[in-house]
Amino acid sequence: MSPKNQGRRRVLRAAVWSLVGLLVVATGAVGVMLWQNTYDMDEQRVVIRHGGRTLHGVLATPKDGREDHGLVVYLHGDGPVDAAHDGGYRPLWEANAKAGYASLSWDKPGVAGAPGDWLDQTMDDRADEAAAAIAWARTRPGIDGDRIGLWGASQAGWVLPKVAARTPVSFVIAVSPAVNWLRQGRYNLLAELRADGASAARTKAEVARSDTVRRLLSRHASFGEYVTAVHGDTDGMTAERWNFVSKNHTADATRDLRSLRGTPVLLILAGHDMNVDTADTERVYREVLDAGGALTVERYPDAAHSLVKHSIERSDVRITLTAVFSPRSLFADGFLADQRQFLAPAD
Repeated sequence: MSPKNQGRRRVLRAAVWSLVGLLVVATGAVGVMLWQNTYDMDEQRVVIRHGGRTLHGVLATPKDGREDHGLVVYLHGDGPVDAAHDGGYRPLWEANAKAGYASLSWDKPGVAGAPGDWLDQTMDDRADEAAAAIAWARTRPGIDGDRIGLWGASQAGWVLPKVAARTPVSFVIAVSPAVNWLRQGRYNLLAELRADGASAARTKAEVARSDTVRRLLSRHASFGEYVTAVHGDTDGMTAERWNFVSKNHTADATRDLRSLRGTPVLLILAGHDMNVDTADTERVYREVLDAGGALTVERYPDAAHSLVKHSIERSDVRITLTAVFSPRSLFADGFLADQRQFLAPAD
C-alpha cells in the first residue's frame, strides 16, 4: 500500500473514531438528561369540575405503597402558567412525594387548551377555584382529607389566605408572596431601574408614568383612556391585561392573613428578589401570624424571586443547561429539603 493510501486510511480511521466518540458522548448526554428528568412519583391528568367550569389538572402521587397521602395544592403566580409550570414544579412534587404527600396543580384557564381566560379572574375567583379543587380532592381515594395544604408563589400570596378562609387547610407554604399590589409594583419598578443603572431623570419619568397609571386605575379608566394617557406607548399592556390589573390592583393580603392564624405557615423568601419587597412581606407576616407561633421563615441568600439560584438565573445558557441536565439543581440550596422537612418533620 502506498504511503498516500496509508495516510488516507489513518485520516478515515481518525474520522470514524471521532464520530464514535461524539456518538458515545451524545448518547451519554441523552442518558443523563433522561435520568435527571425522571421523577420518583406517578403523574396522572385529571379533570376537576366546579361551578359549571372545568379545570385541567395533574395529580402527582408517591410510589411508597401507602394507602393514603396528604396533598399539596399548588397556586400559581402571575402569567399563563400550565399545571407543571413547564416542568419546573416536578422537583417540588418529587420532594413532596418523598415526604408522603401527593401534589395537585392545574392549567390556568385559557392555558394549554383549558377553558376560560385567567386574565378575566379576580383573586377571589382564583380562591373559589382552589377551594373547589380541594373539595374535589377530598372525594378522591388515597387522599387524606385532613392533611391538605397549600403551596403558592408570588401573586398567589393574595390567594392563599382567601382559600384558607373558605375551606380548612392544614398548612401553607408561601413562596415569595407579595402583600400589597401597589407597593409591590412600585418596589419592582425601582428595583429594575436600579439594576439597569437608570439615571435620576429616567427614574423620575418612570415614577411619574407609574403615578399616572395608578390614578387611571383608581378611577376605573378604560384601556382606551390608558392608551391616550401614555401617548400610545403601552409598554406591552393589552386590553385584556388592563382588565386584569383593573380588577386586582387593590389587592392587599394583610387582613386576609388573619385566616391563617394558628395554621402552620412556611414563609420562603429570596435574597435577590426584584419583584417582591421581602422585608415588607416578612414584617406583615410576623405582625399578623407570629402571635400564634405557627410561622416559620426561611431565607435563601442566593435565590432569585423564583427561588432559582441567582447565579444560574442571570445566564440564559446556564439556566437552560441546568434545567435539561440537572433540574433539581436549579433551586437554592436547601429549598427542596426544607419543604420536605416542613411536611414530614419526623422523617
